[in-house]
Amino acid sequence: MRGAAQNDILKEFIGRGTWIFPVDHSVKLVADTIEYCAQHAPKYSPVSVCGYHIRESGANPAEEMGYAFAIAKAYTDAALARGLSIDEFAGRLSFNFNIFSNLFEQVAKFRAGRGRWAKIIIDEYGAENPTSGWLRMIAGGGGSGLTIEQPENNIARGAYYALVAALSGAQTMALCCYDEAYTIPTPKAQRISLRTMQLLIEEIGLCDTVDPLGGSYFIETLTNQMEDKIVEAMDWVEAQGGMVKAVGEGLIQARVSKQAYDHQRALQSGEFRKVGVNCYVEEGEEKPEVELHGYDEAGEQAQIRSLQQVRAERDGAEVERSLAALQADAEASANVMPALMRAVKAYATVGEMTNVLVGVYGRYDEPLRF
Repeated sequence: MRGAAQNDILKEFIGRGTWIFPVDHSVKLVADTIEYCAQHAPKYSPVSVCGYHIRESGANPAEEMGYAFAIAKAYTDAALARGLSIDEFAGRLSFNFNIFSNLFEQVAKFRAGRGRWAKIIIDEYGAENPTSGWLRMIAGGGGSGLTIEQPENNIARGAYYALVAALSGAQTMALCCYDEAYTIPTPKAQRISLRTMQLLIEEIGLCDTVDPLGGSYFIETLTNQMEDKIVEAMDWVEAQGGMVKAVGEGLIQARVSKQAYDHQRALQSGEFRKVGVNCYVEEGEEKPEVELHGYDEAGEQAQIRSLQQVRAERDGAEVERSLAALQADAEASANVMPALMRAVKAYATVGEMTNVLVGVYGRYDEPLRF
């Protein structure tokens, strides 16, 4: 089975806030997934490390890569502590990165990241399989780069973001839609983003060669400078006691939030120029009228009825046995993936399984730093 799980919980603590369990237990669950996939689903990517969300939350490009690599190292260390070898899982780790603003900076960021990740896996961890050090990534145009003002400009922005991904050697790309700054994308907007990528493939020729900007004095210099900055960001994390400790104490969150605040002030003052927002603004221009998607009450009721039907028809005794097994494995600090698989097959709900783990692990209490 092939696929990828976007279960990078450390970036949730930093960038989105959708955490439940304390940091150590959350990392333990990721290690459970890595170990389980190495043994039972070796072609599946057990975690997609998301620098994307960290960048969207305020990190600069070098920190986006550096923090993502520090996160990946935390998961790698946890997996190695289980007795796995680096070549059993490193080649299936994947990454999700952001594209925003300057084309040359972004291309240099990804080129530097590929070299740095290979050095981490092969030189630091001693991987023997060269493919273990490949930086497998999806690169996407960040939503924070889009604007409500003059939304048609977002079509052009999306095309340039796609260009960056192609020039950077991303395995795949994902583009936000032009109306995504203010609503759920319409089918028409989604089609424009899809056609943008297809134009680059079929008409522009960006898939005809690998690393087309390689050898440029400018790009090579930027790449070397960016790698130094990535290493600097990783060194800062290590100086704080490592990524798990830094996240648990709220240090990364505070740093990223401060930078997001500074960026917003620069945007409002005009120091950071944004076309159609603080420069090249039409006098008397009105913002577009936005028709937002309404809440689907019928869909809500249909989902509730479906859940009630599942609960009525499932084997209640097996559900209870599977949840008890999950609790026992969690209390014993065992890998909970087999118990979770059993519970899923018994049609235990996500809420039921989560509540069991909360009962063992507790909930994370986020520290506030200013």
